[in-house]
Amino acid sequence: MSDRPDWRLDGRDWPNAAASHFVQAGGIEWHVQRKGLQGPSVVLLHGTGAATHSWRGVLPLLAEHASVLAMDLPGHGFSSTPPPAQMGLAGMAAHLGALLQAEAVRPDIIIGHSAGAAIAIRMALEGRIAPRHIISLNGALLPLGGVAGQIFSPLARALVGLPFVPWLVAWRAADRATVEKLLRETGSRLDARGLELYARLFRRPGHVAGTLAMMAAWDLPGFARDLPKLTTPITLVSALGDRTISPDTARRVQAILPAATLVDWPGLGHLAHEEAPALLASLLANIMVPA
Repeated sequence: MSDRPDWRLDGRDWPNAAASHFVQAGGIEWHVQRKGLQGPSVVLLHGTGAATHSWRGVLPLLAEHASVLAMDLPGHGFSSTPPPAQMGLAGMAAHLGALLQAEAVRPDIIIGHSAGAAIAIRMALEGRIAPRHIISLNGALLPLGGVAGQIFSPLARALVGLPFVPWLVAWRAADRATVEKLLRETGSRLDARGLELYARLFRRPGHVAGTLAMMAAWDLPGFARDLPKLTTPITLVSALGDRTISPDTARRVQAILPAATLVDWPGLGHLAHEEAPALLASLLANIMVPA
């Protein structure tokens, strides 16, 4: 078995595969999905450990009224992995800037889930994008507090240095119950299709290694210091059942960015956009055409 997800095998029934293509940009071979021929330009950034499948229900809905671009982030899914030093926020922002240039996309609205929200904001802060609006879905925008914050990044850095760890995780992912338990702990309830797609990725050590490399390179304390400089209008979506990013995080961010709009989604977890894609489509429609 290849250590990276293989499009010929793992992509054989990939969600929205008809919208997929591959492109070289910024030293990365990207798996990209584009759908929708008119309307505002919308870019979707998934979170750590996910891929374009995370938007499987969202992409077709948004494409009815917008031109939508989604991609597998570097080291995730079917996109290649850059050197570890380029897996942090600054590196991700630079690589995505190169991709948007190659695809001739200037996003009007950028939607980021979890770590994807931090990347979107970093790109705006660096002037790589100038969107009219950012939507943060359960954004990982502030450092983890308490003991978790003290061990999270150091542990990831230790694990990424152990070559057997991705293979061990992939071996454990062969047990579907293990993947189901992992996803349940996010507070979300995915259907069988969603569970199978995550399991398919987690069974590939290369995807696991990319996920760990991203976690190890993350610098949220530094990012939090720059966050008050954001001038782009932003909506902070907080799923109240999220067990990965505390719903309190969005409120703390709103205290830093008083002009931010806070939206609560009761009854949903960290993967809220996968549980209720129509809810995100409705939110975007309201932002594109305010009431």
